[in-house]
Amino acid sequence: MKAVLIHKLRRRIGDDRFAELTVWQTPEPVPPSTHGFKYRLAFVVNEVCVLRYDNERGKGDHKHIDGMETNYAFTTLDQLIDDFWADVERYKE
Repeated sequence: MKAVLIHKLRRRIGDDRFAELTVWQTPEPVPPSTHGFKYRLAFVVNEVCVLRYDNERGKGDHKHIDGMETNYAFTTLDQLIDDFWADVERYKE
């Protein structure tokens, strides 16, 4: 079984900003993640990605905020999306 796209959204938030969320369900976890999702959630302002949540082979679940990378404790897909939108709201303040 190949990865299956289960969520794709691009939402314009203002004249100079948008959010793009892409999530695939995978047959096996992407190491070192232990869940069956591959994801990329991004918030872009003035054509610069200022916030991104993703998991990549070798790094696992993490997020980038203004160029700084920190670990992210993935629990559920719904929580991931909620956390991303909460960070977008904080970034907008």
